[in-house]
Amino acid sequence: MKTSKQYQATRPSRLDSIVSAATALQSMVHRHPRRVSAAVLTVLAGSAMTAFGVAPLAALPQAPAPVVTQISESIQSPELQAQLLQLDGQALSLYRSDVTRSADTVDSLLQRLGVSDAEAAQFIRQDPVAGTLLQGRTGKSVKAIVEEGQLKQLVVRGPAAADGEFNTHFTRLTIERDAVSRALRVKQETAPLEASTQLGSGMIRSSLFAAADDARIPDGITNQIAEIFGNEIDFRRELRKGDAFSVLYEAHLADGEPVTWGSSHGRVLAARFINKGESHDAVWFQEAGRKGAYFDLNGRSTTRAFLASPLAFSRVTSGFAMRFHPVHKTMRAHLGVDFGAPTGTPVRSVGDGVVTFSGWQKGYGNVVQVEHSGGRSTLYAHLSRIDARRGAKIEQGQLVGAVGATGWATGPHLHFEFKLNGKQVDPMQVARASESLQLSPQALTKFRAMSVSVAQRLDRADALQTAGLSSGPRFE
Repeated sequence: MKTSKQYQATRPSRLDSIVSAATALQSMVHRHPRRVSAAVLTVLAGSAMTAFGVAPLAALPQAPAPVVTQISESIQSPELQAQLLQLDGQALSLYRSDVTRSADTVDSLLQRLGVSDAEAAQFIRQDPVAGTLLQGRTGKSVKAIVEEGQLKQLVVRGPAAADGEFNTHFTRLTIERDAVSRALRVKQETAPLEASTQLGSGMIRSSLFAAADDARIPDGITNQIAEIFGNEIDFRRELRKGDAFSVLYEAHLADGEPVTWGSSHGRVLAARFINKGESHDAVWFQEAGRKGAYFDLNGRSTTRAFLASPLAFSRVTSGFAMRFHPVHKTMRAHLGVDFGAPTGTPVRSVGDGVVTFSGWQKGYGNVVQVEHSGGRSTLYAHLSRIDARRGAKIEQGQLVGAVGATGWATGPHLHFEFKLNGKQVDPMQVARASESLQLSPQALTKFRAMSVSVAQRLDRADALQTAGLSSGPRFE
């Protein structure tokens, strides 16, 4: 009973406390409604965030303990002592390198190279030879050796004047400070480029050029890839995400360093393109007494009697299909292909033949028509200029004019038609079915022996690409 009495005795006091606290809280709410509301929201928000952050983690299963495997293997240490002895007593110099840009001034270029030398900047601006540093083509490679901000030596490598399609020489411009007099002097000379080969690979995610840029493959090589496989793969309509390519090509070195300007490459020596799961191979080969060409690994020529495109790899605005006519505003059979390209883009004949028409036609504007063998003919319309006269014999790849917007064209583009016995046909289908170059039995034996090593090199590039290790061209 005593215990019960004590419980009953204490209970009213607790209730009184609770009632008093509630009364005080109610009074405070009336006096400070905004502060109380903010405090309540803060507490609730903190609770919600805690629940959101902890509950999902608690629900995750515990990961099993990792299995640790120890591997012991002896490794031959490098002969560092011998290398240190060779370096002993040799003066080491550090340098910075960059390339010239279109917006460069002498001051901006030297600043990027870490050169703070007003005398050197003035010398480059005033000396007629040193001043050629920023003249001509951009992308020249520049290397600077600096001592405490002052220029010690500046070496600029760029293209040689009047060089051919594939560079063979380069110009070396050297500006250096005399060790005794501290005066600046300049020297310019021409030297031959060193020949080398590079192996590159890429995977298509958006476009061929984007993939080539990621793999640091020059645009000129990318253009050649598109030309080589242009009759087998329609790069306008058949390119797929996940397609891959590998390429072995001629590269040029200037004083042992990769060329950074213009056509910093030579010819594609071999290439592989995997399109929609199908592999296409091409190897450059020249039979004695004949023009060089590309052949697949079995010796079949990838060069055909007709090119698939009259433009060198350009964007197509309208495929071989029905379209809404931009002038007549009606659906008409568009029995040809429209290639969208800037005005002045060169237009070439897709095959050997004779020019049967060269002039103006209503609707088509400036037109060139070429008659080929086997009842085949081609038409090139809306040209801004005409480069082929009527009756002239013309070879595959020879210019017939330039892209324009003459006639009923609503913008610069080339309208191209291919006719067989007077009927329009799909140019891509004709190009794929056209005759190809054949090797003699003796040349075929030699080619197949050579193609084995080429295929192995392309396989190696494919393996690196598949493994995700291809980050740029590699010297072979």
